[in-house]
Order: sequence, then structure tokens, then C-alpha cells
Amino acid sequence: MSENCFHCGQEIEKERISLDNKIFCCNGCKSVYEILNINDLGNFYELNKRSGIRPNDDNISQFDYLDTQEIFDKVTDFSEGNTSLVTFKIPVIHCSSCIWLLESLHTLNPNINYSQVNFTRKNVQISFNHNELKLSELAKFLSNLGYKPVINLETAEKKEEFLDKTLVIKLAIAGFAFGNGMFFSYPEYAGEVMGTTDFWMDKYKPLFRFLMFLLATPVVFYSASDYFKSAWFGLKNKIVNIDVPIVLGILMLYGRSIYETLTNYGAGYFDTLCGLLFFMLLGKLFQKRTYSALSYDRDYKSFYPIAVTKVDFNGKQDNILLSDLKIGDRIMVRNQEIIPVDAVLINGEGNIDNSFITGESASIPKKAGDKIFAGGKQIGSALELEVIKTVNQSYLTQLWNKEAFKKYETGLDNLTNEISKYFTFIILAITLIAGIYWGRIDFEKMFQVVAAILIIACPCALALSAPFTFGHVMRILGRNKFYVKDTLTIEKISKIDTLVFDKTGTITHNKKSNVSFEGNDFSDFDLKNIKSLLKNSNHPLSKALYDFVEVEDEYFPVENFREIPGKGYEANVRGTKYKIGSAKLIGQKSKSLETAVYISRNEEFLGKFIFKNEYRDDLKTLFKSLYGYQIHILSGDNSSEEIKLKTMIPNVTEMAFNQSPEDKLNYIKNLQDHEHKVAMFGDGLNDAGALKQSNVGIAVADDTNSFTPSSDVIMAGVKLVDFEKYLKFCKDAMTIVKITFAISFMYNIVGLGFAVTGHMSPLFAAILMPISSISVVAFTSVATWWRSTKYFKINS
Repeated sequence: MSENCFHCGQEIEKERISLDNKIFCCNGCKSVYEILNINDLGNFYELNKRSGIRPNDDNISQFDYLDTQEIFDKVTDFSEGNTSLVTFKIPVIHCSSCIWLLESLHTLNPNINYSQVNFTRKNVQISFNHNELKLSELAKFLSNLGYKPVINLETAEKKEEFLDKTLVIKLAIAGFAFGNGMFFSYPEYAGEVMGTTDFWMDKYKPLFRFLMFLLATPVVFYSASDYFKSAWFGLKNKIVNIDVPIVLGILMLYGRSIYETLTNYGAGYFDTLCGLLFFMLLGKLFQKRTYSALSYDRDYKSFYPIAVTKVDFNGKQDNILLSDLKIGDRIMVRNQEIIPVDAVLINGEGNIDNSFITGESASIPKKAGDKIFAGGKQIGSALELEVIKTVNQSYLTQLWNKEAFKKYETGLDNLTNEISKYFTFIILAITLIAGIYWGRIDFEKMFQVVAAILIIACPCALALSAPFTFGHVMRILGRNKFYVKDTLTIEKISKIDTLVFDKTGTITHNKKSNVSFEGNDFSDFDLKNIKSLLKNSNHPLSKALYDFVEVEDEYFPVENFREIPGKGYEANVRGTKYKIGSAKLIGQKSKSLETAVYISRNEEFLGKFIFKNEYRDDLKTLFKSLYGYQIHILSGDNSSEEIKLKTMIPNVTEMAFNQSPEDKLNYIKNLQDHEHKVAMFGDGLNDAGALKQSNVGIAVADDTNSFTPSSDVIMAGVKLVDFEKYLKFCKDAMTIVKITFAISFMYNIVGLGFAVTGHMSPLFAAILMPISSISVVAFTSVATWWRSTKYFKINS
């Protein structure tokens, strides 16, 4: 019977530590329990079952750079006297007990004054005495409690919410002109309403009309400038966009008003025009604000460290801000650290994993004098590099900004543009016909009718339907650990008919395997060397074996590392050559129907580790829910578990074993050649080619902080069993978009009916246009939230 840790709630796999009649999975959890009890904070466990987070002391020394004064000033919000304020982003905050503990930090450490959690932003602001408690010590203290802060360029920049001030100024000018224009129009309206003409008002009518002209002119040529630019850019590129009819309406009203004022024929429509643009800009401001709220994109700074270790020519090391790096500076990059800038290798033996850039998991060896691109991760001993490009000029930054990994766009995005384009031509035709008709019947009214048609028919609500719906859907999916790369992916998921699952690391656990060993006993020397070498590989079996080898985790320099695709890898550690991989790599005969990792030392076979995969929980439930889809299983292993898989997946269409990365890619191509829309599930590294080839590549990761440009989606491994819910929610999103299209068309049809028949003024049309956009946004927000409650928790 499985046991769970009293502190973190996770299943106990190796260690079993007892204290106070309670069991813990590691010393870290036991230590946190002791700290909480010593400080009378035992209520932590009563607030929420399985409320704790397992402490992780990996790379705790990485926080030492925070004590450098320049970096301290960059990270902290405030520092004066003895007190500093800092805001840390802590992604693992997940429940009420986390909040309670993090807001009780002052009881655990007397040098902390207070702490306040913002649950929605997953951050905590801490006031502390920086003379008694260093910033690095504070970060380590939080890490030891299980709440390791994330500190990178993005979090350090502390961006404030951006609001386009230019748009606000344009709106203010339009509002000022609208209000005063209505005031100056009073003599015109007063005479019509009262039926009498005041001598004074009548005498100064030309002055008031001229003042209205002065007010309207900056509104037309400054406040409305974005509409003119958009329309001109579209026409220049032979595209009739949605701003063309709006510009025609503005020019027609402005020109007619000037004509009436100059000929003393009437007051014109200056006040109406200012009101029209005021309400349109108000709608535009609302649209920008909502887009900002729905922002889901991350830039390259999310993946870069905030500081790097600079090395001078005397070997002295100093932590400096990444943004302060200059060409010619020398930096040190240690094991598992991301290379932040394009550089040339000066000292050390590079072993670079470029999976962030290329999606390929192979490690590339580098020697002194070789160029290394930013974004690669060093796996091995420390390197000394010379900077050849600053962070903003690096190759990785260019790739990310150009969205090099984004697949070509089709579907609703283009459909919306096509509908908008044809819609514009139809509106222009209706406007021409209505203009000719009203020009013959009532020439004066023709201008109002034409303007009203051009304004009311703006398909803004239509253009907003898809991005707003998908924006909300992406946020809801992200909160449920299903991270979609872009909005188009949601549409592609809804059209999937075939599901291909990689076996190892996808439907099996990465870190859970029943491992047994056959062979000669390893010496402590060999075990430490092998563990150092295992750390270089991202293969799921290597990861599982790394966790299985119980020896002190010391890292020794790895030299001459070489990976043989599909077979394994070899390297020298402390003067001894090791090979780790398949039987073929070691020169042994493999037993059929067995998954094993073979190891040799100086060409002498030492033994093999035999793996029996542990499959993820409730897989039967998952595959049962996916009836109606073609299910395919691919594996680089042999067919030893074929019978077990058929029992687990009775609706499986086909299974293929002994598949190399290239075989998997060709398998996906073959399915696509037969008109199938394929979603590929892989571990995001070894299946990079197949993920990129598929219609939707889904990287299943137990660590969702890993980034794989080859995939369209990153999902948490624990959520794989819920994939049917994500599928259905994406299909519902498509239905919601179609409904919002219908609402948008209804507004336009009804509005056009009133405008064509002369029952709608341009000002009313301008008011109705943003109202239609607001109603579409409100509908899609409520609809997506309501549908999400069917599949996910209500707080999604």
C-alpha cells in the first residue's frame, strides 16, 4: 500500500523518514515540518490537505549574485535605512495554506517585517532587514520552505501596465471638441426647437460655425489619424480593409460640413463628427485595454537569467546584470546554465544542448574558438566565453522576435479577414445604391444616410470575435496546465481526428520505473562517474536511472562527450571511458522483449539496468473517453509490453516499436498523406521532429518550465488523463466564435436596415458601433467561462 508524505502529500518512493508518528518523503519535508512546529505554525496542515511543497535545494547557490549591489538595486522595490522591500514571483503558490504560510514568514524569521501574497499574480512582497538578512539568504530561506522564487530579466524589469497615452490624448481631444461643439451648436438647435430666432444668436452663427470647424479639424486629422493610416496602408497594398468605409464616412461628413459653412447653407455636422470619433476612439481604447488583459505571450526574457558571472583577465569573478554585458566581456557559464548571449568559447569543453533553438535534443560538442549561440544550455564543466553580441542582438532574440517556430496560419484568422474584406465591398455597394436613391429624393438627407451606413457597418465586432474568444480560452487552458502556443492552435485542436502517443516518458512516468540491475557490483568511484555522465542526457530512461542511482551527487568534469542518436552516448570521466545506452552500443546481445540500459567501462561490459515501465494513472479511462479518434502508439523500445498496451488501450488502431526519431516523423507524414489531422504526444525533446511535423505537437512534461519550440502545446503529465476535456473545450470555443459571428452580423443587418431607410443618425451609429463590440466581448467572456466550468474547477 502506497504511503504519502505528511508535508507535501507526494507518494513516498525511496526514503521513508519518521517523526512524531508521521512519515516524510525526504529530509527537506521533515525539516519544514519541524520549523513550522517550533514556531507554532502547525495550523498550516489543517488549512488544506497535502498543502505543502517539497523543498528542492538544487542550485541554491545560484542566488549569491543577488548580494551584488547593482543587482540588489534592480531586484528590490524599495531600500532605505535598515528596511528593503522585494517582490518575488513564486509559481508554486497553489492554495490557502501556501498563502497563510507565506504571510507568516515574520514568525519564522525575526528579520522579516511582514509579507503579503498576491495569489492571482503568484508573487509575494516581503519587507526585511537587509543589514541582518541578505537578499540571497531570503531567497534561499524561501527555497528551503519549498517556495523557490523565479528571478529572471522579465521579473526584474517590473513592467507597469502599459496604456497607450497617445490614444488617450486623441480621445481627450475628441471629447473636448465634442462637448464644446455641442455648446457652440446651441444657437442652431435653439432656433429650430423654439421656432424663433434670437437676433444675437443669429448674428453670431457664422462665428460659432467657424469655431466648430476649428474644433473638428484636429479631431479629424489627429484623433482619427490611425484610421487614415490604416486605410491608406491597406489600399497601398491593394487591400480594402475595415477602416476604408470609416474614413470615407469621416471625409464625407467633414467635407459636407465645410461646404455648408462656407456657403452659409447650414451648420454642417462638425458636432456630430466629433461625437462620432469620440465614441469610436472610446471603443478602440476599450479594445486595447481588453487585449492587454488577455496578453498571453512571453518574450525571450522569461528564459534568461537576470545576472551572469563576469570574469576579468586576472580570473576575478563578479556578478553583473545581463543587460550590462558588452562585446568583448568574458563570462562564466556553469553546468545546466543557459548561455545568455552569442559568444566564442575561450576555455573549457562545450557540450551544448540547443533544443530551445532547434527543437533537437542532441548535444553539440564545442572546442576553444567555436561560436556558441545564445539559448544553448551547457551540459558539463564550466565554460569561459567571450561575448560577441549583446543580449538584444543575439541570434536567439532574433529568432524569438520573428516567431521563427510559428507554423503558417490558416483557418479562422484568414476566414475573419476574408469575411471582413467581402463585407467591406458589400457595404460600399450598399452605400453607393443608398446614396443614389437618397440623392434623388432628399439631397440633404443623403449625407446623413451615407455616413450612418459607413459607420454602423464597421465589422469591428466581427474582427474581435475570434481573438477575444481564443484569448480567454488560452488563459483558462493555461490555468489548467495546458499551455497553448498561439490562438490558431485552439482551432487546429478542434479539428484533430488522429492521436499519436509516444510511449516512454509520455504515457509512462518519467521518474517512476521499476528498475533492477544485472551484472557486477559497481565501485563507489564508478557510480559517481556514471551519475555525472547520466546528468548530461535528457532521455527519460537516463533521467529515471539518474534518480535510481543512490550515491552522493558530485559532479565531475565530463570530457569527449559524444551522443550516438538512437543508441546512447559515451564520454570520459576522471580518466575513465564509459558508454551508456543500448546493447548494440556496448557490443552485447539484447534479450527480446526487454527494456534495458547497458553500461561499459573502458570497453568492458559492467552490467545492465532493466526497466519495467510504470504507466500513468487512469490511462484506461483516458483512452476509453477517446473513442471516435484513431489511436496510435509509437515507441523506441521493443515490443515487450505490446500485450499490456493492447489490454490498456482496446481501441488502439496501430502500434509501432523500435522507432527512431526519423521513423516517428515519417509515421506522422504517412498519416497526414492519408488526410488525417494528427496530434502527436511526446516528451518534447526526443520526439522534436515528429512534434514539429504533426498538425498539433503536444509536449507532455512533468516539468512545465521546460520550453520546446517544436511543440504547439506544453501540458503537465498529470493532466494527460484529462485530455478529452481540453479537446471538448476547444470545440466549444469554435462554437462560441461562430455564435459571436452571428451576433456581429445581426448588429450590422439591423443597423443597416435603419441606416438605409434614413432612421439612424451618424452620431447614433457611432454610439452603437462600440456597443456592439462591447456586447460581443461580454458574451464571449461569459460563454467561455460558463463552458469552462463544465470541464474544470469554477475558479479556472
